[in-house]
Amino acid sequence: MKTLSIIIPAYNEANTIHLILDKVKSVQLNGEIKKQVIIVNDCSKDDTENAIHRYIENNKDIDIQYRKHEVNKGKGAALHTGIKEATGDYIIIQDADLEYDPNEYNILIKPVLDGFADVVYGSRFMGGKPHRILFFWHSLGNKFLTSLSNALTNLNLTDMETCYKLFKREIIQSIQFKENRFGFEPEVTAKISRIKGIRIYEVGISYYGRTYLEGKKIGWKDGFRAIYCILKYNLFSK
Repeated sequence: MKTLSIIIPAYNEANTIHLILDKVKSVQLNGEIKKQVIIVNDCSKDDTENAIHRYIENNKDIDIQYRKHEVNKGKGAALHTGIKEATGDYIIIQDADLEYDPNEYNILIKPVLDGFADVVYGSRFMGGKPHRILFFWHSLGNKFLTSLSNALTNLNLTDMETCYKLFKREIIQSIQFKENRFGFEPEVTAKISRIKGIRIYEVGISYYGRTYLEGKKIGWKDGFRAIYCILKYNLFSK
């Protein structure tokens, strides 16, 4: 039986972590695939840790593994920890907020199960799924970063910055990562694009974006870091 490892980086998500875990738990994966959930608490300052422990204690019927950083290292570092710990056949990244819907795991994993893909990106900018209307400049920035990345990787992605990326485990674990914060997205895209014979697919997903008042953490400084990482990992640090 195959297993999907679900990596959840968490930072100050005490109010929503149980909600996303309920959604992950309720998903019925196609092909009798099991779920392994790995939560990495990046030294949250709120009650995230206790909220996770309470959930694990009350939901022993799901495989949840908990890891904690003693100092805050960034989302990328939390993903590095989770990826190293994963033992499933496939790995997917899941933010701890409610912007992405775990019910769409089956959409992402289908091209892999059908034998077509090694990596699948979930695009917020294609397909007929619902999308919350938020910030013009944020959307424009995402499209600019994706276009710049595409120009250097020779891919034709529509959403390089998406959270939802699904990988065969042996592929993602073969990569040495350096970016500890939001540079993970351009770094992983640059590095998988250079794997000989890699088959990358993209599927449309829904997106229930948060405002900054609701807890969204990425800002304009992260956008400039993403530009730096696109150039670095495609041109100067291969």
